[in-house]
This record gives sequence, C-alpha cells and structure tokens, in this order.
Amino acid sequence: MGLAIINGLITSIILETIILLKQMDFFSSLKTAFGMSFISMIGMEIAMNLTDLLLTGGAMLTWWVVPIMLLAGFYTPLPYNYWRLKKYNISCH
Repeated sequence: MGLAIINGLITSIILETIILLKQMDFFSSLKTAFGMSFISMIGMEIAMNLTDLLLTGGAMLTWWVVPIMLLAGFYTPLPYNYWRLKKYNISCH
C-alpha cells in the first residue's frame, strides 16, 4: 500500500507539473504542483487504500471495491480543499 501511495503522489505531481509548464517555468510549476494539492493527494490515497484494506481484508483490488474506493478518495479531501479555497478567497468557478 505504501508503494501505491507513493506512485499516486508521483504520478499526480508529474501530470500537474506538465500541465503547469504551459503557463510557467519548470521550477515554479513543480513548486505549485507540490503546494496546491499534496495534502489532498495523501488523504485521497490513504482513504482509498484503507477502504480496500477494510473491505477486502488486504490489498486485494476487486471490481466491487473500486467504486467505493473512488467515493472514499473523492470525499476525504473535500473539507481540506474547501478550507483552502476559503482561506485564500479563491473560487472554483
């Protein structure tokens, strides 16, 4: 599970950095990718892996667990993300 969490974090940071490269230089985009969602990604990965562990008894990804894991991973970081948007007075739309 630790490997899954690390792979998810690395993949997300790489993709966000690539997307941000269109707007800023490499080091600024990498710093922004780390700062904007690192805590959310950790929370999401832990929630998804714990859901898998609790429902299957181990790290056994099965088809019926995937939708539940996705919901847990989506809803877990929402309070933190909402707080960050309010703190910095940023709107999503």
